[in-house]
Amino acid sequence: MTFNQVGEEPSVNNEGQKGNVRMKGVVLAGGLGTRLDPLTRITNKHLLPVYNRPMIYYPIQTLVDAGIREILIVTGGNWAGDFLRLLGNGKDFGLKHLDYTYQEGEKGIAHALALAEHFADDGPITVILGDNIVDGDISSSLNAFSKQQEGARILLKTVDHPERFGVPEIRNGRIVSVEEKPEHPKSSFAVAGIYLYDSHIFEAVKAISPSARGELEISDAHQYLIDKGFTIGFTEITGWWKDTGKPTDLLEANRLVLDNITPDIQGSVDDRSTVAGKVVVQAGARIMNSVVRGPAIIGAGCLIEDSYVGPFSSVGNNSVVIRSEVEYSIILRECKILNVGIRLEGSILGNDVEIVEATGKPLVHRFMIGDQSRVEVV
Repeated sequence: MTFNQVGEEPSVNNEGQKGNVRMKGVVLAGGLGTRLDPLTRITNKHLLPVYNRPMIYYPIQTLVDAGIREILIVTGGNWAGDFLRLLGNGKDFGLKHLDYTYQEGEKGIAHALALAEHFADDGPITVILGDNIVDGDISSSLNAFSKQQEGARILLKTVDHPERFGVPEIRNGRIVSVEEKPEHPKSSFAVAGIYLYDSHIFEAVKAISPSARGELEISDAHQYLIDKGFTIGFTEITGWWKDTGKPTDLLEANRLVLDNITPDIQGSVDDRSTVAGKVVVQAGARIMNSVVRGPAIIGAGCLIEDSYVGPFSSVGNNSVVIRSEVEYSIILRECKILNVGIRLEGSILGNDVEIVEATGKPLVHRFMIGDQSRVEVV
């Protein structure tokens, strides 16, 4: 997945069209992100960073790479203004139009999708969940959908634990049922949070009822379409796909993205330091008497001194790491890790967090810390 520079117009193709109607995109970015608490008490989960970029950038870029130039963001909670301040009118992605709408409460994916009916204007839409990151281009799915007369197309991915997701039952190459988080899955596929629809999807979301957990389930909307005889096509994702709803998933997504970066040293690295492998050091960052082993990114304005930053680490802008070790972790902006005698591994630190040397016991090895916190490490 590539990211365009600010103001750079992405190459436009015809993949974002169905017949003579231009395909529009919808990014669903509601939800409270409770599984990422306490990180999400202040920051919306879709704005948490993966490879030092807000998570919401990835689904937007997926749509842009498929030729889609009109996108609606469906937000929720108290963060609508944060999305607007970050994304503006979408010009940094080369969008013709970026709109926003707001979902009140936790009412499910299908309820959030219903809010996009006016935006769709009876045309086809590609819907992507805002906390899903996928490797590769979805243009082939748009091409396949353009050959369908009606209905939907769903992207699927083989997973180890399909019971965590919506699961399709497939017979003779067709989806014949979809069940949300089944106790006994009928296939090893997960519905991967990327959907292509014609206007009948809005008929479906209006017809279904809340599930036992009080939400309008997108799986029920899919089942409605199947029961009404509409075609539900599917495409299997052959690259990687991550639903980043949990801390372990967020760290894994960060690892997967870092694994595909191109080395780029814009900051300063002194002659006492070693930078090995795929490492990005952004402008204004300083690495002094330290070892950085990639894949890793050191954000703009950081100071890494007398320290070790190991593989699959993202260090956010203006953070400071002195006489400490970090590996396989996500450090948000303006953090301080000072004189820590143990290695931080598999950790996520919120913005403006301090971890400093302290005395006493017991030792602590793992952290997930919200914004504006301070932890003394022994």
